[in-house]
Amino acid sequence: MVLRGPWGSCGGPSAALALLRALRTRMLRQVLHRGLGTSFSRLGHFVASHPVFFASAPVLISILLGASFSRYQVEESVEHLLAPTHSLAKIERNLVDSLFPVNRSKHRLYSDLQTPGRYGRVIITSFRKANMLDQHHTDLILKLHSAVTRIQVQRPGFNYTFAHICILNNDKTCIVDDIVHVLEELKAARSSNRTNFAITYPITHLKDGREVYNGHQLGGVTVHSKDRVKSAEAIQLTYYLQAINSLNDMVAEKWESIFCDTVELFQKSNRKIKMYPFTSSSLKEDFQKTSRVSERYLITSLVLVVTLAILCCSMQDCVRSKPWLGLLGLLTVTLATLTAAGIINLTGGKYNSTFLGIPFVMLGHGLYGTFEMLSSWRKTREDQHVKERTAAVFADSMLSFSLTTAMYLVTFGIGASPFTNIEAARIFCCNSCIAIFFNYLYVLSFYGSSLVFTGYIENNYQHSIFCRKVPKPEVLQEKPAWYRFLLTAKFSEDTDDSEETNTYESHLLVWFLKRYYCDWITNTYVKPFVVLFYLVYISFALMGYLQVSEGSDLSNIVATATRTIEYTTAQQKYFSNYSPVIGFYIYESIEYWNTSVQEDVLEYTKGFVRISWFESYLNYLRKLNISTGLPKKNFTDMLRNSFLKTPQFAHFSEDIIFSKKYNNEVDVVASRMFLVAKTMETKREELYDLLETLRKLSLTSKVKFIVFNPSFVYMDRYASSVGAPLQNSCISALFLLFFSAFLVADSLINVWLTLTVASVEFGVIGFMTLWKVELDCISVLCLIYGINYTIDNCAPLLSTFVLGKEFTRTKWVKNALEVHGVAILQSYLCYIVGLIPLAAVPSNLTRTLFRCLFLIALVTFFHCFAILPVILTFLPPSKKKRKEKKNPENREEIECVEMVDMDSTRVVDQITTV
Repeated sequence: MVLRGPWGSCGGPSAALALLRALRTRMLRQVLHRGLGTSFSRLGHFVASHPVFFASAPVLISILLGASFSRYQVEESVEHLLAPTHSLAKIERNLVDSLFPVNRSKHRLYSDLQTPGRYGRVIITSFRKANMLDQHHTDLILKLHSAVTRIQVQRPGFNYTFAHICILNNDKTCIVDDIVHVLEELKAARSSNRTNFAITYPITHLKDGREVYNGHQLGGVTVHSKDRVKSAEAIQLTYYLQAINSLNDMVAEKWESIFCDTVELFQKSNRKIKMYPFTSSSLKEDFQKTSRVSERYLITSLVLVVTLAILCCSMQDCVRSKPWLGLLGLLTVTLATLTAAGIINLTGGKYNSTFLGIPFVMLGHGLYGTFEMLSSWRKTREDQHVKERTAAVFADSMLSFSLTTAMYLVTFGIGASPFTNIEAARIFCCNSCIAIFFNYLYVLSFYGSSLVFTGYIENNYQHSIFCRKVPKPEVLQEKPAWYRFLLTAKFSEDTDDSEETNTYESHLLVWFLKRYYCDWITNTYVKPFVVLFYLVYISFALMGYLQVSEGSDLSNIVATATRTIEYTTAQQKYFSNYSPVIGFYIYESIEYWNTSVQEDVLEYTKGFVRISWFESYLNYLRKLNISTGLPKKNFTDMLRNSFLKTPQFAHFSEDIIFSKKYNNEVDVVASRMFLVAKTMETKREELYDLLETLRKLSLTSKVKFIVFNPSFVYMDRYASSVGAPLQNSCISALFLLFFSAFLVADSLINVWLTLTVASVEFGVIGFMTLWKVELDCISVLCLIYGINYTIDNCAPLLSTFVLGKEFTRTKWVKNALEVHGVAILQSYLCYIVGLIPLAAVPSNLTRTLFRCLFLIALVTFFHCFAILPVILTFLPPSKKKRKEKKNPENREEIECVEMVDMDSTRVVDQITTV
């Protein structure tokens, strides 16, 4: 190949090709940018030509779709919302239910071992830390037990008592907690003056010879030697109910409600003791209670936002003031949210308390878009027609608003996909996507037409509130002072061309930014303090980031001062010595008569407190020295029949499953034992680590077994399930920023945006950890929103700065703040005012929501008005200050370049002048 041609100052053919590619890429970006701007300009002109249609259509659509929300349904299953959808624990639960159903586990319902359905539970303690095993408190507890068993549920034609809906024993009597039998025996011993009765902890013996586990029934225990109980500060009673059909479930649900009322009534008549009732419905009720207790706070928030939005759009000039646009901007967001709610309801979606965060997602995005359009309106010429001014507004503001809306749709769209394993997060993201999409359409149509109407009012010199014609200054001079104050306006004939662009400077925020703040933040003496402050910010954020913890505690999503919170607190205080009971299930036929197999099983559960008759039975066989001497048939026959003759193992049949073969032999196809771990404090992280340890052990063990506890359903894969939406959204945001580089005039904008988003998210995660907010479903949804909120506010600033030519960096920083700072400040003030009432809602869910959203808004504001204005003054892109305009003959020229091969085929024919 032969290269020929003068290269000028290009430095060779490779430099020329690189320059050619850069020019073509830049031209492509400019063409796309101008094409989109022209399209939005035509759209704005079209909207201005048909304002009535575009104003009324969104209202009608919202009314039609939103009307269905009056009959919304509430999602009642907390597990469906907050437990990982796809998890091994749910498969394990199905296997456990098939092997050992609830009606088979009459004496094995430890701590919700499987899914016992309906139940009532109460913790009884004393305000003075009295011994609950003394005679007085024992009598009170047994009296409460008697009152509970006498509860009646009235139904047409029949009154149901506890005896009708309880789980029955083999002798058709109700199953009650073993601690009730212990207390009854303790009372009988005192009545007969027997002093040899002793309660041991955590396993004690009844007079019928049975061993019973009381680690979850006795709390705050003080022991003598040999585990003999000296005192107990708390006692827990549980009453399990049947829910085998719809009628039975309805009666059981009503019984739970009466149970709580009975306990509270008993509490009022016995002031010296404190009771904490809890039922299977308590978590669901307390989760949805957040919506009810939030109503008046949300109304307060709405009033505050409306007031501040009106004030932010107002100014002393009664013609150019736009208070109605502040109200209509908020109405635009409300219509979009109402439309989304109606669509979700019509498509079979159900409401839950996490939806409380959607209005605040819409508030941050929607209000900024409307304020940005209003800011663009202020930059248009007043002598233009309203249609031309509207077209200019659309061309100036809608491109950036469209890109940020696309970012919202992509990030929340990924969260709404099947990749999201938490149903509450998926539904929230789906609803947010719909609301944001309609908000975009309504801003184009409803708010655009509202801008047109107010534009005609302004052009006709009518009052911005009362729509009355404003009289000329000479006429106003004859009016009272209050009248002149209300009708103050500047007429165009009173201003020359140099003052025309300054008609909006009387706006307080515009005046503040232009006259004071821009000069102050770019001052040479202020910059070092801002940089130092940013280093402190990064240091504290890093300190918090290193302490991030996943929060799978369900009490974090319920209202405060509820049964769930009170019961959970009492349980953590008094019953944290032992972990929840873990079922150890062997689901294969093994050689139980083999000593080595027995030792293997006991070795896997080493380190746990075993509370199963199965282990006792194996030890019993070993002591009789028959475990190795009998053939399999004799062993299984004895295993099948011995529990019928031995009172000590009267309930052993609940822990094994026999299978009869064709030759009348029996085989043990499954068995189970129950384990508890000795802990100093029952933390969910410890329980999750325990689950993972046992799972790994089951993969390498010789015996096929699984472990299960109902809490595993919420914890299994929780960390990955919660973090997945955030990770996917971050990845999708990066991809979108990368591909959108062709839609913006300079790819450096996207580089700065990526760095800014990373800095904001890093700080929010760190500071929310220091503020005692865990990484759970709610906080992850807020972090996804934080990505978009940061891009919403920072993208226009960075775009204006990067695209600025000539002058200095400081000059363009000031210009960017003057152009976009007012809209950012207006939306920030309205957003913060709207968040403040949320802090007072008595709910852990809204507490997490407030703290995360407040930090996102605060950190983003800090970056927009402090970090970026300072850092951009000494980091790329560079700005060349040109004191004089260059003449055409001074331009640097590059001569034509040709690359020709041996066949004289032209590859590149020319590089243009730069």
